[in-house]
Amino acid sequence: MKKILFLLVVAVCAFVACDPVQEDFSNAGHITIDELLAKTIVTTDKAEDGKNGNVISCQTSAPVNAKWDIGGKEFVGNYAWKKMKVSRDEKGEYKDTPYTIIMTALCADGTQLTAEFPVTCQTITDELQKFWIYGEDPVKQPPFQPGAWDAAAMRFSDYEGKYFRYLTDDEYWGFKTLIFEISDATPDCAGRIMNGWWSARYDDNKDVQFTNGLWELPLTEAIAKDCARGNGGDGKDLDLMITSGSCTINAVYYEE
Repeated sequence: MKKILFLLVVAVCAFVACDPVQEDFSNAGHITIDELLAKTIVTTDKAEDGKNGNVISCQTSAPVNAKWDIGGKEFVGNYAWKKMKVSRDEKGEYKDTPYTIIMTALCADGTQLTAEFPVTCQTITDELQKFWIYGEDPVKQPPFQPGAWDAAAMRFSDYEGKYFRYLTDDEYWGFKTLIFEISDATPDCAGRIMNGWWSARYDDNKDVQFTNGLWELPLTEAIAKDCARGNGGDGKDLDLMITSGSCTINAVYYEE
């Protein structure tokens, strides 16, 4: 793929005291924002018609611990690569989708440098791949209607759930965004996002609305800490529960 280098615009430059806990990449004691920019590159692929594609690559040779935030997903390391989802407009055409790539340099002396790089994706040059959790084979995993107050219907557990498997540590700690294909949702269809032990909710203690179409649930650090089965997780299993109305769950997956 051809690559086109974006104009890198520094939006914020801040020095903040902190205790670096990130993976060490031969961290220097301190660098300047100019040194950081001189050693940092953000590129995107380019389609044959010249439009910006949906594959973004980021890397820095600066001797710091690098943390990238790309579309709300964090990557720690001197290199990050991400395929982004490009939106369509009401006519079904691709539209410019602005993203802000945030690069945080964690210096060994405890200071922190932050720079923002705006990019625009206009077309899909590399299709996103679906990673299925449920519904890839609609015969073996057919659509179902979870019953109201049935905490097992949408619990992600091999043993205590009815339909969904355990989510892996890579899925939890990778902060994947789960995509639910929903149909037949009644206007009052709502429910909780919680864990299987009923010990925490991840919806600000307010039932969320389940709507027809694609409904997304980003996995957060709070969810991973409670629900992952390793790497510091408590193994309490992510659990969604209908509290009013009804709907049909056709599939659950995430895209990369």
